Amino acid sequence: MAMGQLVGVIEHKSTIPGTVRFELNRNLTGSGHESFHSAADAIGPRPAAELARRLFSTGQIDGVHLYMNVVTVDLNKGFGSEGLFDVIRNMYQYWKPGMTPPAFEDLVPADEPVAAAGAPADAGAGAGLSEIEKRVPAALLERSRAAMAKWKANHPD
Repeated sequence: MAMGQLVGVIEHKSTIPGTVRFELNRNLTGSGHESFHSAADAIGPRPAAELARRLFSTGQIDGVHLYMNVVTVDLNKGFGSEGLFDVIRNMYQYWKPGMTPPAFEDLVPADEPVAAAGAPADAGAGAGLSEIEKRVPAALLERSRAAMAKWKANHPD
């Protein structure tokens, strides 16, 4: 079972040879136009840039233009649109069968201190905290403690 959300895609052949258009069920650019002539043009984490990088990585395209929910692709000479539909459709699939999900330890930055600063001032660093609590930012621990104290004050039984 794959995890993530598939993008609804309809492929339209163009009257212009070497051009194909895809219509999506979601807007990738807001109300602006974005054009990419190479993968180097696709800078940043925006959905349009990420899709452009993935399309260029196929080696099939010469350029891509995105406007709202329409993706227009200029194909490299001699290439067809085979496989591009799946690249777009699977854009938001973040886990697929055969992939190993990362462990929690892999997601925590290595330079993050283990001891939380949210411990009482008279206690040693991390004293009385579980291993999980030591990984929670001190501000969040303090906010959680304050919320619990308020709840208990309003619910004495």
